[in-house]
Amino acid sequence: MNSSMVYDLDPSVWKACAGSSVEIPVVDSRVYYFPQGHAEQASTTPDFSVVKYTKSFFLCRIVSVQFLANQDTDEVFVKIRLQPIDGSSGLVWSQGMRGSQGMRGEDVDNKETKISSFAKILTTSDANNGGGFSVPRFCAESIFPPLNYKAGVPVQNISVRDVHGVFWEFRHIYRGTPRRHLLTTGWSKFVNHKKLVAGDSVVFMKNQIGELSVGIRRKVRLTESVDFGRWNCQNVRVVEEECRGGELGFSRSVRGRVSAESVLEAVELAGGNREFEVVWYPRAGSAEYVVKAEKVEESLNMYWTAGMSIKMQVETEDSSRITWLQGIISSAAFTDHGPWRGSPWRMLQVIFCFFSVYLSLSLSLSLSLSLSTCVMKVIYL
Repeated sequence: MNSSMVYDLDPSVWKACAGSSVEIPVVDSRVYYFPQGHAEQASTTPDFSVVKYTKSFFLCRIVSVQFLANQDTDEVFVKIRLQPIDGSSGLVWSQGMRGSQGMRGEDVDNKETKISSFAKILTTSDANNGGGFSVPRFCAESIFPPLNYKAGVPVQNISVRDVHGVFWEFRHIYRGTPRRHLLTTGWSKFVNHKKLVAGDSVVFMKNQIGELSVGIRRKVRLTESVDFGRWNCQNVRVVEEECRGGELGFSRSVRGRVSAESVLEAVELAGGNREFEVVWYPRAGSAEYVVKAEKVEESLNMYWTAGMSIKMQVETEDSSRITWLQGIISSAAFTDHGPWRGSPWRMLQVIFCFFSVYLSLSLSLSLSLSLSTCVMKVIYL
C-alpha cells in the first residue's frame, strides 16, 4: 500500500474517521512500544534474527505525531516518532507515576476544531455504482445544510471535501413514497473512484462554520488465515482479506500496511536508543502497539488469572454506540521461550460470550488479546 503521498488532516477530522474509541498518545507523553504488534501490520513476517538488539518492549517518549490519510484507500493512519528513554530495559512497576495522556474526545474538543459526524455502513444499494445513497434522517438534518421543505421537491447541491482535500459535488434530494433523503447525482462517480463496496462505511462531518467533509472506513473481508504463532499468539489464527487483484496500490488486507524492513529498522534504532518512526492504521483490525505507559504499568500490576471474568468495551462499526463483550480468561501467561521470552504481548486468551450482540468484528471464540487491548478496553468483574 502506498503511503508516500499523504495529506495532513485536522486531528478532529482524523479522529472522526478513526472512531471515538481510538486513542493516540500526545507529544512528550510516555509510552511502551511493542515490536510484536508492529510486526503484525507488516506485509511479510520480519526476520528479527538480523537485528542486533531485540527486546519485547521499549519505554519511549513521543516526539511527534502526524495525522494522515492513505492516498489509495482513504484510510486514516498516524505516523509517530519516538525516542527511547534511557534505562527502559524493563517495565516500570511503580504506581502513581505521572501518566501520559491520549488524544481522546476532550483533548480534541479543547484544542482542535469541533466536528459533528455521522457514520453509515453502506448497503448493497448504496454501493451500487448506478444508484444513490440513502441518507439517514439524522445525518441529513444534523450534518447537511437544511433543505427548503416548502418546495415541491426539496433539493440542493452540496460540496464535500474528502481526506485528501478533493471536493465532491452531490445532489441531495428529499423524495419518494414515503419520502426519504437521497444523494443522487455525483454519488456513483464517488463510489467508483473510491472503490466502495457494501460493508464499507462513509463518515460525513461538519465543522463549526458548516464545511462538510467525508471519510471512509474499509471493510475487511475474511478469506485468508494467517498464523501469528511465533508472535506469542499460540493456537490462535487471525484472518485477513487477500488483496483485490489487479488494483495496484489498493488493498484491504489486514497486513501489508507497513513493510517488514521498516519494522526491523524501527526495532534496530530503538535497540540503539535512537529516535525511530512507526505507522499505525487504527481501523485495520490490529492491536495498538504504542500504548500509554500508565496503562501498561497498571495492567501488569494486576493479577490476571484463568477463570477471571472480564468485559471488553467495543465500538460498533458505524460508531453509533459503545457495547461490551463479556468473557472469561482461559489463559494468562507470558511467553516462556523463543526471542520474545517474558513478553506480555498477547498474554491473555479470552473466551467471549457473544449472546445476541451484532458487531462488525472478526472475533474467534477463543481470542488472544494483546496487553494493550487488555489495558485500554478490558476491565475485570
